[in-house]
Amino acid sequence: MVVPGGVRRALAEHARAELPNEACGLVLFEGDTAVEYVPGVNASPSPYHFQLQLDPVAWAELNDRDLLQAVFHSHVSSPPRPSRTDVENIGLWAGQPYLIYTVRTDELAAWRIADGTIEPIPLA
Repeated sequence: MVVPGGVRRALAEHARAELPNEACGLVLFEGDTAVEYVPGVNASPSPYHFQLQLDPVAWAELNDRDLLQAVFHSHVSSPPRPSRTDVENIGLWAGQPYLIYTVRTDELAAWRIADGTIEPIPLA
């Protein structure tokens, strides 16, 4: 998967703006390339977990577009690897790309979580 500089900057800026809490949103992909970041609201603001909330009308409009959606959230200081909470709360995002950005180290990583298994997705 490719996350171009503009999309990556948008993720990082949103993550820094939400400190000390985690930020979250959706990254939209055309094929393997990220084309847009849609910031969400962390409906359960915390430095340790997130609950993605998007305007329902905006989310419906996103679902009408033929783009792959990847959930995104930030970690304040822990490595950009899914936590036990992330795995337990994967829900509808199981099997979909799952991006995590760590503010402290400016690292971005992608994963696929399904059936309790965590697999890395290479980023370019």
